[in-house]
Amino acid sequence: MDGTEKVVEHLKMTQVIINRLANNCVLVKGWSMTIILAVMVLITKHEIQIPYFVAVPLILPIWILDGYFLRQERLFRQVYNEIRTKYDTDFEMNPIKHSKKPKCSWLSVIFSPTLITFYIVEIFFIMGVFAIIQK
Repeated sequence: MDGTEKVVEHLKMTQVIINRLANNCVLVKGWSMTIILAVMVLITKHEIQIPYFVAVPLILPIWILDGYFLRQERLFRQVYNEIRTKYDTDFEMNPIKHSKKPKCSWLSVIFSPTLITFYIVEIFFIMGVFAIIQK
């Protein structure tokens, strides 16, 4: 196998990892909605009188987990970009060396437009539903 073929195989391996991490982000968002809706149904079914802000902390660990997968995806995209510029490869995948890049920091990931939009909308949804329920 010559250098170019090795680079192509290395890119394929990295792309599989990126796809898996992106799929995990989608699954986490789905589970987030499922958990929140299940909690709301349980609360309304048992007519428990609790304020809406009790359900909001359920979102925070899910938001952080989603941020973790998004950060890993961004790190592996950096690895992918590094590999594609080479003519030969040793199949090294070290995403940590890209962790200092601006788009790969924890804060930039957790407060990225996609995550912040999704989870803020989810929080407002919870607050709205609880406001309707509590009337």
